[in-house]
Amino acid sequence: MYGIIVISLVLVLLTWVILYPIVVYFLDVKGLRRYPTISFLAGVTNIPYMILSAGGSRSKRLAELHKRHPVLRIGPNALSFGDGRAIKDIYGHSTKCIKDDMYRLLAGSHSHLADVVDKKEHQRKRKILSSAYALKNLEGWEYKIVDKVSKLCGRFDRCCPVTGEGGGDGDIIDWRAWTNFFTMDAIADIGLNSSLGFLEQGDDMTISESLDGVTRLVSYRDCLHSQITAQSQLVWTYGWYKSLVRWSRRLPTRYRELFSRGDGYDGIVIHQVRKRLQQYQEGKRLEDFFQALMESKDGSPNYLPFGEIGAEISIMQRRRLKDLCLVLVNAGSISTAVAINNAMYMLLKHPGVLARLREEVDIVADDDEVSIPYDKVKNLPYLRACLDESMRILPPTPFNLPRKTPPEGCEILSQWVPGNTTVSMSSYVAHRDEKVFSDPEVFRPERWLGERGKELQPYFITFSAGARGCIGRNISYLEQTILIASTIHRYDLELVDPSMEQTSYEHLNMNPGPLPVKGDIKPVIVAELDIFDVIEEQEASLVPPVTMQTSNVLVKERRYFI
Repeated sequence: MYGIIVISLVLVLLTWVILYPIVVYFLDVKGLRRYPTISFLAGVTNIPYMILSAGGSRSKRLAELHKRHPVLRIGPNALSFGDGRAIKDIYGHSTKCIKDDMYRLLAGSHSHLADVVDKKEHQRKRKILSSAYALKNLEGWEYKIVDKVSKLCGRFDRCCPVTGEGGGDGDIIDWRAWTNFFTMDAIADIGLNSSLGFLEQGDDMTISESLDGVTRLVSYRDCLHSQITAQSQLVWTYGWYKSLVRWSRRLPTRYRELFSRGDGYDGIVIHQVRKRLQQYQEGKRLEDFFQALMESKDGSPNYLPFGEIGAEISIMQRRRLKDLCLVLVNAGSISTAVAINNAMYMLLKHPGVLARLREEVDIVADDDEVSIPYDKVKNLPYLRACLDESMRILPPTPFNLPRKTPPEGCEILSQWVPGNTTVSMSSYVAHRDEKVFSDPEVFRPERWLGERGKELQPYFITFSAGARGCIGRNISYLEQTILIASTIHRYDLELVDPSMEQTSYEHLNMNPGPLPVKGDIKPVIVAELDIFDVIEEQEASLVPPVTMQTSNVLVKERRYFI
């Protein structure tokens, strides 16, 4: 009898998993079969898109396919668009599309600004944080970025001799790792008034804390990218996602390891939030994003009823607060770090562009300035053009930001798309639309200058577009502008291997590999190298050099060159 029950359940499961999607595909109620697919199975299952995501080059493959097809079916109920004119229809201020169910699946116990689906709730949350993210207020926190730039340059100064000949004989610097330390330290300070200390200690080891207070030492980047890698591959199963996560955590698979390491990232945020919350409960009003998250300028609470200052906060409330703070430290460190990496990579690959940019910066900067004031460089047209062009050709977040059409359907590119259909456009694909960007694979900052540059802006979706555009774009530009201007003014850097092609793995963001550079301090720089007292004693604590393989170059590195 039990055997019959088991067999019946198996047959029902097979019917639901295999036969039902096939029946839906041939019935084609929505009329999606007319669109070409990324795979012959894509109309039946999301597995081809999951496999494409697991390969780490999803957007590149979509860009290749979109050269032939303006619209692609990437799943049973999902369309990808390759024509830049679709941006307005999908993401514009007047769009009727809402965020896709993917965001609900990735949300924690309490949705934050990045994953909230309801438009009115998003408007409420964005209004709460908009003043904190306004450029005028961000410039008031410039001193925090200046502090991190000075610490970073203090490290670089000890590796770059003062020769003036370029390509100095000092240590090789992993630009990717060190500038990631910079963004992680900066956003922790700006967001939670916290000091991670990565630039001082030379690595990203930090404390992760569980909700019940157990702590351990983890690698920030390893935890963060492990979590996102697992999510980016499994989330496209939609209804099966949460079950797959539970199974993956129990079965001896690669995903169990990824999710296990990813839990450490939640713990990092919990630890930082716990410390900041204690300061808040003690009545300290600090100028950071956390303060804006907790209460408005008149002191009234914004998100959660935490009660009187000093009251005990429940574990559930801590979990919700942690989820709210994730967007502050996650998006603020990943995308900007990738943008800074890509900008330097493209500049070093194009010496003529670098020379022109350095000339523009040197005109406004004093010889002895370590961190150039933002006010001096924020309006430099070629600097902004270089940043935008690097983010165009190598967007930090290239994946299709999915939206869902309204129940009644809507028009996209003058084509009717049925209701509750997932629609999206990759920034990597959009930025390669030849009808908008001539020679899209060519790094040409000049395209952003003058009136023509203004005409291109509606098709530049590195920070998304419309009402759901990235609220952190101002702080990203602030960090990029100060750091890139300061380093090219102070140093003559070059790639260790000029022929190197930097590799990147795409999950929800791009995750570039190491970027080994070398160089020297420009001879006109006369600042004293011993002014960085905060790292004066660090050399004594370094472990012996290790060797790593980067492209075809063996890199000898100290502990903080990783």
